[in-house]
Amino acid sequence: MKLKSYLALSTVATTSTIVVVVTTVIFYLLQNAHIAGIQDRGLELARVLAHDPVVIEAVQAKNHQQPFALQTYIESIRSKTDASFIVVTDNHALRLTHPDPSKIGLPFRGEDITPALTEGIDHTSIASGTLGKAIRNFTPIVADGKVIGVVSIGYLYDRSISILLEQFGQLGSLITLVYLIGISLTATFVFKMKRTFLDYEPEVIVNKFREHEMILNSIRDAIIAVDTDMRITTVNHSASKMLSMGIFGREDFIGKPLSQYSASLSHLVLCSQQTSAEATCVKDTFNMGKHAYHADIYPITTTKGTQGHVIVFFANLEQRELASEVTYLKNYTELLRSKTHEYSNKLNVLSGMLQIGHHDEAVEFIQQETDSYQSIIRSIVTTVQDSAVAGLLLAKFNKAKDLGVTFSLDEDSSLNSYEKALSDKFVTILGNLIDNALLAAWQNRDQQPATVQLYLSDRSQHVIMEVQDSGAGVPENIHDHILEFGISSKDDEQQNGVGLYLVSQLVEYFHGSIDWERTEHHTTLFSVYLDKNIQ
Repeated sequence: MKLKSYLALSTVATTSTIVVVVTTVIFYLLQNAHIAGIQDRGLELARVLAHDPVVIEAVQAKNHQQPFALQTYIESIRSKTDASFIVVTDNHALRLTHPDPSKIGLPFRGEDITPALTEGIDHTSIASGTLGKAIRNFTPIVADGKVIGVVSIGYLYDRSISILLEQFGQLGSLITLVYLIGISLTATFVFKMKRTFLDYEPEVIVNKFREHEMILNSIRDAIIAVDTDMRITTVNHSASKMLSMGIFGREDFIGKPLSQYSASLSHLVLCSQQTSAEATCVKDTFNMGKHAYHADIYPITTTKGTQGHVIVFFANLEQRELASEVTYLKNYTELLRSKTHEYSNKLNVLSGMLQIGHHDEAVEFIQQETDSYQSIIRSIVTTVQDSAVAGLLLAKFNKAKDLGVTFSLDEDSSLNSYEKALSDKFVTILGNLIDNALLAAWQNRDQQPATVQLYLSDRSQHVIMEVQDSGAGVPENIHDHILEFGISSKDDEQQNGVGLYLVSQLVEYFHGSIDWERTEHHTTLFSVYLDKNIQ
């Protein structure tokens, strides 16, 4: 069954059920209220007649076998009310009055008169008599403290129900009108849903969303969609990697302003809104860091106007830049090859020592190679419980050893284990800070010994990371902009000013802070404080 048919049937069924239940309850309440009103009205009239001197005298005369005249008097009263009958009986339940004169003198039909006649109490009942089923109200006639007769006032049940149905008919018209309005609204809703969903079923819509998401992520160009407030509504994997170097997932971008990740791209989209009067694609270039990008901006237009923009951008690399990228990769390959050759030579040395029987020298050679590793491994294992961070520190120690930089971890450091999402972000922060520190210390090795010191602590509500290096420090001309994308103190073309930008983004994610200072020992200290309870 299609969704619109299911919704229509379920809505109609629900509305009909509610109408039937509500109608039944209303009718039941009205019936009880109507019968209760008749009973109260009948008892009140019966009490009045039970205290009427004319009625009392006539009943006393009948009880003493004396002549009486009450029929005309009672019938004149009944004709002025809506009562179906008014019957007065003596103390033996014999009728003194009746709408049918032939029934006068005969016993009252029904045992429901007994409580009023024998116990002297007022009460009502629904029973059948000579005139049919009726609502009967009984009040005793009392004289000198004794019950001498009973006044019974009745309302035929069928007549009462017909009056009730007549009143309910007016209410039923209103209920029917409400029901028809509900059906009309259901039909309108189904029609609107059909037009909005293009007659697609929910399963088809879900599948299309999945298909579109897979297609979007398979495109290598970066794609971003923003609304009229320049907040990101959709982003593919390529765009998330370009904007945050992969440290944030796609869900982290949704709802955030585009300017938070690229002010130049946000400015470009705003300019396209002002320059493009028609719904056409705008092509332009912008910069992120040291790289230039080409952007195609497409407005999202509906019958209500422009609802946002879709941005497709990709690196605008020239032949020279491509050659530079290839050269960088070749250099990196040569570096790996040289490291492999270095370790191969060390293995050859060990093999030669063992073959000529110099076992002590071989052991000493191995010991020299492993002492430094064992020391740093022991330090990392005893202070860092997070396996991802521990692995990062060991890798950075190896890198520092290759560069000739002394890398040390403060003995007072302490870091517990965290869930993968937080641990990965800690790795990104530490990795960038340590990389910057190692490079700065190595570049300044001619001025003072190249050293990098690290301190970690999460003993309080915050995670503290301090990285101190013997580098030359942050130049004054970029001191206030060092955290911005593309700002770097390095002259190397491969350094794009991304590391500290990523650190600042993650610090903001953790609602923390980042500070740096030049110490009295001519070192640069970067301090990061993060809220470890961030959700």
